[in-house]
Amino acid sequence: MTARILVGTCGWTDRALLTSGWYPPGHRDPEGRLRHYATRFPVVEADSPYYALPTPRTTRLWAERTPPGFRFDVKAFSLLTGHPTRPAALPRDLRDRPRDEGLLHEVWTRYAEAVAPLRDSGRLGTLLFQYPPTLTPGPDAEAFIRAARERARDWPFAVEFRNPAWWHSDRTTAFLKDLNATAVAVDAPGLAPTTPVTTPRLALIRFHGRSPHWGTGSKEDRFRHTYTTAELTEWLPRIRSLAAAAEEVHALFNNCCGDAAPKAAHALQTLLTTTVPRPRTEARGRAGWCPPAAAGENTAHPPGRRCAGPRTDTTRGGTD
Repeated sequence: MTARILVGTCGWTDRALLTSGWYPPGHRDPEGRLRHYATRFPVVEADSPYYALPTPRTTRLWAERTPPGFRFDVKAFSLLTGHPTRPAALPRDLRDRPRDEGLLHEVWTRYAEAVAPLRDSGRLGTLLFQYPPTLTPGPDAEAFIRAARERARDWPFAVEFRNPAWWHSDRTTAFLKDLNATAVAVDAPGLAPTTPVTTPRLALIRFHGRSPHWGTGSKEDRFRHTYTTAELTEWLPRIRSLAAAAEEVHALFNNCCGDAAPKAAHALQTLLTTTVPRPRTEARGRAGWCPPAAAGENTAHPPGRRCAGPRTDTTRGGTD
């Protein structure tokens, strides 16, 4: 099996990215930004739904502004993964509801309705459930995740654990396989850089950076990192291993300081293009195969100009 290897970033509307100069003149409105992004990368993580539920109209526009074959990995709303959630982040009519299973069911229903246009258009990569460090392995935690998977039983489902203890036992691999959930590999201090392929459809890597302030500093400090060629090169064997076992590999950069993420994504694209050998023609096999020599590039459009230098503001925001 030879996977499509798609490289992109976690978000395309971060304030720091918008002020970095990465978007050229004429492409700085919501439509222009996403259309420009899609000429550079074939996949993106939609992280804004973690902070507030989107509307179906918003995701329908995302689909319309991207070419066929483009992928959105959509982060789950914070309440669905057990993160602290401000009442103001909830729809107005839900803010006074008890934080119980009934509220989770209603929030999931609205979230699913909002994301449906991406699935209907063939642009949904996966839903991404990032669980907090406070979720420690055990029966209660497994029940919480299993309940989320049951709500999302008809959807692609990926899991990132921020508590490294989940990967101290082989039980987690069996648990995720039983749920038909994709294990997310992470490049960040103290977290699991190598995870098994738990669903044949997808393998997912999130590059959070290697800041010494990871886990302790401000958001800006935690994600401030400029990837070097050597740091990216060490990932190539791992990416090849994932690509041998999954139909599609997504590599997403979350070092969201200025334009550091798209610069790193472009660098990894280049490394994949120049270092991953192209298989023989007769080995291609299945329809829709994309050679690693073109991995990460959205070949529906030519690549744009090179990125500018990084900035440090990492405020999240925007849905475009």
